[in-house]
Amino acid sequence: MPSTLKLSQKETAFNNEVVTRFELYNSLFQTLPFYQVKDTGILLPFFSSHCEKGAAQQISPTEIIESFFKKYVPDIDHREQINRMFRFIQYIERQVVLFDAIEDSSFSKLGRADNIGTLQSLLQQAALSDENRKSISEKLKDFSLRLVLTAHPTQFYPGTVLGIMTDLIEALKTNDINNIDVLLQQLGKTPFFNKTSPTPVDEAVSLVWFLENTFYHAVSAIQSKLEEEFDIAADNQILELGFWPGGDRDGNPNVTTQTTKDVAELLRQIIFRCYYRDFRTLKRRITFRGIEKTMAQLYSLFYENAFNTPLKDPKDIQGELLELLQSVKQTLVNDHDSLFVDIVEDFIQKVRLFGCFFATLDIRQDSRILRNVFKYVTKSVDTGTINGYEDLDEAGKLKEIRFTEVDLICPDDADDMTKDTLNTIRLMKQIQYANGEKACQRFIISNCQQASDILQLIDLFLWSGWKADNLTVDFMPLFETVNDLKVAAEVMEQLYNHPFYKAHLARRSNRQTIMLGFSDSTKDGGYLMANWSIYKAKVELTAMARKYDIDLAFFDGRGGPPARGGGKTHRFYASMGKEIANEHIQLTIQGQTVSSQYGSVETARFNIEQLINAGVISSLQPNSNDVLDSKQKDLITAMADESYSLFMALRKDELFVEYLEKFSPLKLLSGINISSRPTKRNADAPLKLEDLRAISFVTSWSQLKQSIPGFYGVGTALKKMKDEGSWSDIVNLYQTSGFFKTMLDNCMMSMSKSDFRVTAYLENDKKFGAFWKKLKDEFELTKALLLELTGNKVLMEDSPVDRRSIAIREKIVLPLVIIQHYALQCLNNNPDAELIPVYNKLVIRTVYGIVNAGRNLA
Repeated sequence: MPSTLKLSQKETAFNNEVVTRFELYNSLFQTLPFYQVKDTGILLPFFSSHCEKGAAQQISPTEIIESFFKKYVPDIDHREQINRMFRFIQYIERQVVLFDAIEDSSFSKLGRADNIGTLQSLLQQAALSDENRKSISEKLKDFSLRLVLTAHPTQFYPGTVLGIMTDLIEALKTNDINNIDVLLQQLGKTPFFNKTSPTPVDEAVSLVWFLENTFYHAVSAIQSKLEEEFDIAADNQILELGFWPGGDRDGNPNVTTQTTKDVAELLRQIIFRCYYRDFRTLKRRITFRGIEKTMAQLYSLFYENAFNTPLKDPKDIQGELLELLQSVKQTLVNDHDSLFVDIVEDFIQKVRLFGCFFATLDIRQDSRILRNVFKYVTKSVDTGTINGYEDLDEAGKLKEIRFTEVDLICPDDADDMTKDTLNTIRLMKQIQYANGEKACQRFIISNCQQASDILQLIDLFLWSGWKADNLTVDFMPLFETVNDLKVAAEVMEQLYNHPFYKAHLARRSNRQTIMLGFSDSTKDGGYLMANWSIYKAKVELTAMARKYDIDLAFFDGRGGPPARGGGKTHRFYASMGKEIANEHIQLTIQGQTVSSQYGSVETARFNIEQLINAGVISSLQPNSNDVLDSKQKDLITAMADESYSLFMALRKDELFVEYLEKFSPLKLLSGINISSRPTKRNADAPLKLEDLRAISFVTSWSQLKQSIPGFYGVGTALKKMKDEGSWSDIVNLYQTSGFFKTMLDNCMMSMSKSDFRVTAYLENDKKFGAFWKKLKDEFELTKALLLELTGNKVLMEDSPVDRRSIAIREKIVLPLVIIQHYALQCLNNNPDAELIPVYNKLVIRTVYGIVNAGRNLA
């Protein structure tokens, strides 16, 4: 009974704070004459209702659109109909922003279903006994959390819109109707998209907004609170930030050495601008004698580095800044009764955390590119590499790599990729000199398949001016495909046993970071197999690291949706049993996850605290059920194998790629001006599934409202268990294993964002009817068995607020989905050549709102 009451209270609060207010402000919003056609706002509710009724009757998008205009606006021609649809899109895009803002403004009143897992709950546990406080302090000494912002092309809101959202959220907190009215008008006149594709530096500028406006404040506040409450040394940095735009060149030919240099300079400039703003506050308070000279020195340093850029010879001045600030603090303590010392301590905290770099700029490149660069250098320059090295097997290569130090200047006749690789390796040293070692100290090798991929890269560093005994770089393999995950532990053992790499790790405090890719493994093997392969790889990699006394950190390449490792990520970390290293949590934040979970200081603090809590509690209060026994592992393996077989059969279906191309915006994603990155590797080659980026793959299915990567094969796997008499074991596994429960709960979240009604017209299609029915049947099977497994009547019944939020968002964007499929139907029916670019644009424009509304759809 108490549980039911609790859920009811949350739903009531959500209805009062979010739903009612959205209806109120949306009615105001729809009366604003934003655009050329003044009655658009009046027509939109009728259009939305017409789409909902049409979808319920499983009418084709074309019939829905045509019947709407025939009924409500019968006297306009086809081009004017298209014009009206563009107007509807503009309104709906802004409705999504309004709903986002209202939901975020209600954050403190609503709480969250998982609000027990925050810093407050850690403090409550510490307050119970000195022993608890001591245990948490000890755990925090060995714990770290790194959040890495990536430039994946689903963060659609430009900085101007984010700024309006921030102001709108504040106005909504107090229901300031006049300010809300003005901001809605501003929102109506502000563009939502770029006319040209952004450069990698543009992407960096976009994401730096979050560093400057949320992470700068949230991270320092949490670090300060932890130091205040627990026995943590000032130099024990628990929270770290990473940054990929400008450093991640895997498959993006637009990222160059100059790009990396520009972004490193940008990060330095922005952190000094943050410092400068804080210093102005400090200066208004520190007005005492005996301190003027030090304050003047600080002002000069902050101003020069914030505004007189680029500097001729920038260097890392973190130590100098800390020394001067400590001097100010000491003078306040000794001579001025410690007045305003708390402001100075807060400033010192930020300089310790962010130095001159703000966030670590990671470098990433594909192993195949790095192998080609190694091959080019060994053929062009005498590096001491033996003749015939290329023909050796892996064991032979590991023996023959010489690690000779050669100061090689990249030859002019080298290809662009070779130049970029060698020049960037050299640039990393310059960035470390200018911004500090942490500014650029990680090189990630994507598609890593063998130990020589790492060791050959080290050779490239030694041939580019770096010294073996001062190689201040961490080399991180990224294992992505199901097959690569299987051999990951074997690859790492070869490295741990290699004399040179062993010595290098010793100089790096014996810490090894390994990145695991959720997105590509899902595309490669389906939802269950991807999650289970990564889980097993983590167990094997942890055992291997412990065998060689290595401090292991897993860096999870997670996207927004469950199909790309997203969803309730903190629950995954809370359910890591003792078989998996969980002392260091590192994960990518990308797409709409950035703005939805870290768009304000309040939400950023909440989500960061949940991850800290998950990591600490899983270690201090391990749940024995989180360690799977051999029988449970066999069950999940059998499920993963069954799911994998079904998923691979689907992938091999000759209609698979054609279906995506015809009925999703896949072919048009490259026309969306949100990313500098191609939608697929080998951009000029014909479309192949293996070249297609996981983000494009998942986005296409989410636009189709079918979420195949998030559930396909799960139902068939569950049915196999039921047919073989293992159903009670599966029910028990769901009820006891945090990992298994979270995996299936996230699957249900994906399914909640699916709507097969939109494409129901395909059931009778001569060519694609059977294919569509195959997808729909698996969806219905999965849904039925998941409901039986959980004992629920609807998907996500245990998360009523999240379920309600998703339902409202899906209702808001249903007209966009219908418009998109209408335009795709028009394109598939050989339209007038003049209308092809118009239909293409109509499709492209709908993508923005659909992804923004989903918040973790791509």
